[in-house]
Parts: sequence; structure tokens; C-alpha cells
Amino acid sequence: TGVPVRELTGHTHYVSSVCFSPDGRHIASGSHDRSIRIWSVETGSLVCEPLIGHSSSVASVAFSKDGRSILSGSYDTTLRIWDIQPSTANDALSGHSDQVRCAIYSPDGKYIASCSSDKTIRIWVAEAGTAVGEPLRGHSGSVNSIAFSSNGQWLVSCSEDGNLLLWDTATWRVCGDPMQGHSAPVLSVSISPDDQLIASASEDKTVRLWSMETRKAVRVLEGHTDAVTSIAFFPDNQRVVSGSHDKTIQI
Repeated sequence: TGVPVRELTGHTHYVSSVCFSPDGRHIASGSHDRSIRIWSVETGSLVCEPLIGHSSSVASVAFSKDGRSILSGSYDTTLRIWDIQPSTANDALSGHSDQVRCAIYSPDGKYIASCSSDKTIRIWVAEAGTAVGEPLRGHSGSVNSIAFSSNGQWLVSCSEDGNLLLWDTATWRVCGDPMQGHSAPVLSVSISPDDQLIASASEDKTVRLWSMETRKAVRVLEGHTDAVTSIAFFPDNQRVVSGSHDKTIQI
């Protein structure tokens, strides 16, 4: 129906990231108010006290595979892993030299990938919180968003440089040439559940769909009147949903 079913109110500044828990019962949100909040989907109420620890805006939140912890990335250049019960933070993961824009778990939950305005991507061992190898370098601008394929074999990244890169997770090397076509910074990226398509959202007001196999654009989706800031696939592989600075969501 497109009708809102519940409003979650509590943050005191912009909400920058939201995600569902694996069981669908909870939502985590990160905000420029430097806090992370966990909500009950059923009631819309908080399930614990806000998670406080970052010294700057929280740009990214993600649940662990078992739903027991939350990963956050912040403009304070660090990542944190939070135990939900009790609500405590482990030591910060430090290594980036600028704002962390996005942080995600690999599909098997063993690794964490993070990207930053320092133009790099870093890979971490989730349990130990230690960095794996050297930072991944390939973009000439801030790396804004990253996404794993469902089989964990690929990582895609997008950047202020307007390009997308596909990384082979077995070697952590770029696969082929950059995916070029957007005429402005790319802000968000997603891979379809069947690992056949990549979707990218850009300040050029468009969404582009790319073939994972050929890394070529197969469709340009137009309709937004301002920068497209977020993109995600539906589980059915048939639809994508986008959010924009034009204050609309489009399917």
C-alpha cells in the first residue's frame, strides 16, 4: 500500500542508516546524534538503552549473522562491535584515517568490510577485530558504499570518483576495469540476491543496473529529481527500491 505502519521516534539528529535483524524482529538505527538505537518491530519501542560510544556521527549499522551484536561505522574513523545483551561495546577497530562511510559483515559472518573517505576499503576478522592484509586501494575518491555477493565471492564498491569496482574476495584484487557510466559520485550499491546484478545509486539522479558477469550497464532507471542516496534489491530479484534527496522512495 505504501502507507507507513509505524514511526520510530527518539533520535535527535539525522538518521543515517537502518537495518533489520536476521529474524526480522528488531531494527537498528544509526544517527548523526552519535547513537545507535534498537527497536522492536512489533511495538516500535526501544528494546534497550541507546548505544553510546562513538565521538561523531554513526554512518552505518549492521546486525551480525546470529543477531546478537551490531556493527557500526562512524565519522570518528572507527568501527565498533556492540553486544546487544548486555548493551556494551568492544574495543574500537581503528585503521582508517578518515570517516567510515559503510561497514558490513560477510555472508558467513567471519569477516567485516569497511570503506572510508580515506579512499580505501579494509577487511577485518570479525571475531578478533584484526585487520586482514593491507587496505584495498583502487578508487580515487571517497569510498561511499560496499556490498558482498550472497555467495561471498565478490565485493562491490562505489565512490565519489563516479566508478564502481568489483573485488575478488579470494585474492582481494579488482576484477576487470572500473564500471563507468554515472556522471556524478555514486552513493550506494547493492547486489541482487541471485548475484546476477549490481545496482548503483548516484548524485546524477539515476540508478544503474549492471551485469555481474560482464560488469556492463544493462539499464538506467530514471525518475528521481535529486541525488539518489540509497538502493536495495527486493528478495524476489525482480525489483529495486531507491531513496532520494527529492524526499521520495521509488520502486
